Amino acid sequence: MTYDLVLTGGRVLDPLRHFDAKTDVAFNDGKVAAIGPALAKDARSVRDVAGKLVTPGLIDLHTHVYWGGTSLGIDPEMLARRSACTTLVDAGSAGPGNFVGFRKHIIEPSPIRILPYINISFAGIFAFSKAVMVGENSDIRLVDPVECVRVARQHMDLIVGIKARVGGVASFGTGIAALDIALAAADELGVPLMAHLDRPPPASHEVLPRLRPGDILTHCFRPFPGGPVFGDGKLREEVVAARQRGVIFDVGHGGGSFGFRSARAALAAGFEPDVISSDAHELSIDGPAFDLLVTLSKMLCLGMTLEAVIKAATSSAASALRRPELGTLAAGGVGDASVLSIENGRFEYVDVIGETFTGEQRIFPAGMVVGGKWLETVR
Repeated sequence: MTYDLVLTGGRVLDPLRHFDAKTDVAFNDGKVAAIGPALAKDARSVRDVAGKLVTPGLIDLHTHVYWGGTSLGIDPEMLARRSACTTLVDAGSAGPGNFVGFRKHIIEPSPIRILPYINISFAGIFAFSKAVMVGENSDIRLVDPVECVRVARQHMDLIVGIKARVGGVASFGTGIAALDIALAAADELGVPLMAHLDRPPPASHEVLPRLRPGDILTHCFRPFPGGPVFGDGKLREEVVAARQRGVIFDVGHGGGSFGFRSARAALAAGFEPDVISSDAHELSIDGPAFDLLVTLSKMLCLGMTLEAVIKAATSSAASALRRPELGTLAAGGVGDASVLSIENGRFEYVDVIGETFTGEQRIFPAGMVVGGKWLETVR
């Protein structure tokens, strides 16, 4: 067989299949055609990736890429090329009132796969900037479950769930009401909910018990207040109970939602995140989050294994999305792959409250395959 493209000589790591070996990956007709040795001799195009790590296409479960349509949106292709992500999940930038524009002007023309959560708020996240910050759920008149369900049903080929943001910023003055309304909409549609919790109120002991198996708590390693641990480093009871119930915990770094102290304490207690995501947006893309690879690098340097961090951005993210065709490399499967360079040295990392530490490893992009076609990345 003649292959369209072969990646040769790299270390192929597919956590879902417990596969870790130096070998080749071949692509044909937009799919993975074969994995094995000596495939390059039968290829129309060959990319030598010796010394690099080849993984299933990375999935960033929390981004904001309604570029030009919302104040926090960033260019999805730029983000993908600097993070070697083949799937970007938009975490509720658009609501029922502007979802059609997001689909037509950003999602459909994008060379990168974009899967959206729809915001329970009619206007989506409409006022998120350095100059203006108004929570989309601070006016309960914007939170209409009937409109959310109506629009979502028209786009169920794309939509992966409902997004609700609550907290002292996102739902100032309305408390937890938007979350309850969003859960009702998610129940009606039979889809998961992604919950954002910023500074209380409400607090985690109010939010987490409401979440169902398969729902996602993003920003799971927030700094105080609202972090997953008490001052003594012990995990909060509601965090433990939610994991036992099947709630999914996502890092969702962002500009205000990741603290080294919380992460270290949770890891020390044996609590690793299910998913690692960047929450890259206009206020976090230039730091402290930057992108998914920087966030993965932080978790790697904090003590997670390489296989664990890759799993958290591939098969575990795909499972959270209920898209099992993504996040793995298997013959006949989706032809997406990320090529990464893992470098040793001294790298300074910073969290959202300004704490820094020096790590000894950093993951950089070295290329990507989307639908069987090679795309250059930007370092």
